Amino acid sequence: MRFRTIFALLVFAISISTSTFGETEKQKAHDLGMQAIKVMDAGKIEEAITLLEEAKELDSENINYPYEIAYAHYLNKDYKKAIDILKELTKHPQSTARIYQMLGNACDMDGDREKASKVYDLGLKKFPKSGILYVERGGMEYVKENDKGALEYYEKGIQVDPKFPSNYYWASKLYLSSTEKVWGMLYGEIFMNLERGSKRTAEISKLLYDTYKSQIKFKSEDSYSVDFSRNSTILVKSGDDPKKMKLPFEIGVYEPVLATSIAGEKSINLDALHRIREKFLESYYSRDFQKNYPNVLFDYQRKIKSSGHLEAYNHWLLMKGDEEAFDQWVSGKDEVFEKFATWLGENPIGIDSENKFHRSQYN
Repeated sequence: MRFRTIFALLVFAISISTSTFGETEKQKAHDLGMQAIKVMDAGKIEEAITLLEEAKELDSENINYPYEIAYAHYLNKDYKKAIDILKELTKHPQSTARIYQMLGNACDMDGDREKASKVYDLGLKKFPKSGILYVERGGMEYVKENDKGALEYYEKGIQVDPKFPSNYYWASKLYLSSTEKVWGMLYGEIFMNLERGSKRTAEISKLLYDTYKSQIKFKSEDSYSVDFSRNSTILVKSGDDPKKMKLPFEIGVYEPVLATSIAGEKSINLDALHRIREKFLESYYSRDFQKNYPNVLFDYQRKIKSSGHLEAYNHWLLMKGDEEAFDQWVSGKDEVFEKFATWLGENPIGIDSENKFHRSQYN
């Protein structure tokens, strides 16, 4: 997995002592560190290491400098040097989950996946709520094609660190390629709200759209089926009253409520999916399903609807599935979409340790 440097993550925050001499030395170290990052980004790894070594001498207690030195060796594919430095940093009082992440990555790149897994496990014992270590540990199972084992780590990461997006990303991809696509739909949409504007966001947007297209099938002019889980495939015929349908609850409410929301549609496209998703929300809340099946994602969708941006949101969410149709929809709606984009930026999904979604809530 790709990781960013502590400089990028922490904007190279340093503690300045009350001593004027100490402050001067630390400031010099900081300046050298920032210069090192610039030359490292330019590909001048050896020069960056020299600058970082100087910074380390000036501010020996700061963990950032040796971490960056290890990172430079990692970039230079000198994994053994990186490993030696990082092993020592795991004993540092300022050690973080990121230290274990890069150490595990270095072991993996050095050809020892078993050692990498052990490093991530040690990191998780020390930092049991680290989403990044769960995604790395899940990755070890993923490359062994142990999807079940990988999902256990990704979902545990979602549970303990619900604001960290990568575990949702990987869990969504695995579920969307399985028989239990329902969880991929939910995790994938949450992921897109936690990580916006990335290549991964575009990838999940297309996967969500394609899954709607493949799992909602119009059997004839008067019937259709909904199949997002092998536990519950629902066939709806013309004349069925959605409000009187007997709904199975093996997987919560997603699939049965979705089935009732498709009534009246003849095909699946961006506009139809907006109407279906809007009716889904209306049914979910009108029948008080949120009492027994609470879902932070549906609550957020309801907030978007009340703000008047649901149509724009649904088209944004699924636009990579049919970019031509999205361009047609947004044509002439520049102001509408700009207002939505502004609102979305100012109103992120409210996920935290108390307000989150995890599959176990529905089991």
